[in-house]
Amino acid sequence: QVQLVESGGGLVQPGGSLRLSCAASGRIFSIRTMGWYRQAPGKQRELVATISSGGNTNYADSVKGRYTISRDNAKNTGYLQMNSLKPEDTAVYYCNALLKTNWSPVYDDYWGQGTQVTVSS
Repeated sequence: QVQLVESGGGLVQPGGSLRLSCAASGRIFSIRTMGWYRQAPGKQRELVATISSGGNTNYADSVKGRYTISRDNAKNTGYLQMNSLKPEDTAVYYCNALLKTNWSPVYDDYWGQGTQVTVSS
């Protein structure tokens, strides 16, 4: 069974920084894409950033220049460095991975349980 476990969320003041981690575990054969999404109260879940196995990245316009996504393929772990945080960044952040397990012939989406990020003074 595959699990994605996020960590690193919390309360931070405007202008501060946080680093989220997402550790994937289980019988993983290959992770194609890792990504971060977020959902604020009363809003739909939205894409924050993605990174391919080759290191190509994609960011939402709202976080460009402030967030950096990265991954450690050897550890099956993804990261999201968030700088210059704003109150509007407050949301539950979810890790996503498009991966193939040892027994699956196709790539499937997996999600973490989410971690709360609150930006407030």
